[in-house]
Amino acid sequence: MKYMLMIHDEEAAYATATKEQMSGLYGGYMKFTDELRQSGRYLHGNPLQPSMTATTVRVSGGKRVSTDGPYVEAKEQMGGYYLVNVADVEEATSIAETICKLHTWNSVAIEVRPVMELGG
Repeated sequence: MKYMLMIHDEEAAYATATKEQMSGLYGGYMKFTDELRQSGRYLHGNPLQPSMTATTVRVSGGKRVSTDGPYVEAKEQMGGYYLVNVADVEEATSIAETICKLHTWNSVAIEVRPVMELGG
């Protein structure tokens, strides 16, 4: 079963992070991602650019309206994602827990959602 693991954290924490903290975090992610690939559960994943680079698109009165920035102003922003293929939600949440433990100096929340697979 496919699950999307959406990583939400506070972008502001990165502004005050030390080089050692950032190096440790990114090194942890690289090792974790390699292990996930080797296990055969990794399908895709990437970090995202900061939320200030987002463009939000809506349609109003039949016309596209684009605004700079994320959809909502929030304390936490989506910073990246993993798409995994696992047996069940327990395995997906176990992977999410591992991601959380990579963040030793900042907090993170992982939204775990099953992917709706459409026939075709």
